[in-house]
Amino acid sequence: MEIRSLTIAGAFEVTPRQFHDDRGTFAEGFRADRLAEALGHEMRVRQTNISVSQAGALRGIHFAALPPSQAKFVTVTSGVFLDFVIDIRVGSPTFGQWDSVRLDAVDRRAVYVAEGLGHALACLEDGVAVYLCSEVFNPAAERGVNPLDPAVGLALPEGFVPVVSDKDAAAPTLEAAAERGELPTFEQYLAHTASLAGH
Repeated sequence: MEIRSLTIAGAFEVTPRQFHDDRGTFAEGFRADRLAEALGHEMRVRQTNISVSQAGALRGIHFAALPPSQAKFVTVTSGVFLDFVIDIRVGSPTFGQWDSVRLDAVDRRAVYVAEGLGHALACLEDGVAVYLCSEVFNPAAERGVNPLDPAVGLALPEGFVPVVSDKDAAAPTLEAAAERGELPTFEQYLAHTASLAGH
């Protein structure tokens, strides 16, 4: 299993080794110990989500109030997705920037998204995404930023026609969310990460 840091602190691309034979393919999709080596703490999985999407679906930008927020480990079992990690932490050196990873059922990569980061998922071919989450869903803590905010500028593929939910379409821009005090801060992220490493 290869774990690579993305350009956003707290985000990682995970590429499993795959073993092929006449029966098919085997791969380790999640290894708590290997991930902990990269994170400096173990990811506690408290909920799993299964998201079935049609091509064109754009989910996000989603995050939860920090602390505790919600770390995510995202992979797919079918289809093709473009996974975006967005730095929404006020005061971060990369605030407003993003990185992305192509997720499919060929390379079987996954993305780890730390607490306090924004996440969006664009479906390029009908498929299923699976999320391992560090916290259970808490509606009162859920937040969002409009995924089509031009200031964020997610690079969607040419010809991709995004289909967003009414809730995501009504979400504030990154600037408006910051003005409302809805975004986490980089200091909160650092403090929370330190507390996890101390357990």
